[in-house]
Amino acid sequence: MAIDLPEPLSAYFAAANTDDADRIAACFAQDARVHDEAQDYLGRDAIRQWAADSRTKYSFQSEPLTVDGDADRPMVTAHVTGDFPGGAVDLTYRFMIADGAIAALSIG
Repeated sequence: MAIDLPEPLSAYFAAANTDDADRIAACFAQDARVHDEAQDYLGRDAIRQWAADSRTKYSFQSEPLTVDGDADRPMVTAHVTGDFPGGAVDLTYRFMIADGAIAALSIG
């Protein structure tokens, strides 16, 4: 079930379903922060490395199911499948948007 996501969320999820860490990092502000698997990544270079390392560790695809919240603090629930333990999970992606880019993302 495809949902209509606002930019830059649609760009992020399209990029996140590829192996292109540069494309993923480009969705974020230069000083953005990502929190994933109990780790924080600060800045576009660290986010690029996080994206590359995630793809080295696992092969996965994310399908957004719902989007809620305000335009500057959207929250997306996505069904994630891949070769990680359990093979499938619904995750919540909490975004902060500023000046048309992702300023923060927390995945859990």
